[in-house]
Amino acid sequence: MNEQFFLPVFQAVESTGLTKLKTGFYKLAIRYAVTRADWNFLSVEEKMESNDARTRLHNALIDSLNILARNMNKAGEPVEWRRILGDDRKVIGDFACYVSAWLGIRQR
Repeated sequence: MNEQFFLPVFQAVESTGLTKLKTGFYKLAIRYAVTRADWNFLSVEEKMESNDARTRLHNALIDSLNILARNMNKAGEPVEWRRILGDDRKVIGDFACYVSAWLGIRQR
């Protein structure tokens, strides 16, 4: 996945007027990205101990994204981005990392 894939999805999420839900997703995306990056530095034992918490965080991230999409649909906002993003957990995790990076860079 690359920016050409994630950028329109991010722009669609960014455009929503559902600020509370969007912010909730963004905060989970940041937490997930940190957890995923930290994975590089964990021992095998630490990974085994942390795996359930990481999975729960990933599930919460996906739930947040789905809730956002459902509410955007109810508000009459475009949600084609959710179909484009798909349901692959790795792709959604990659998107969370993309969101986290973009949010960090734009605050410079």
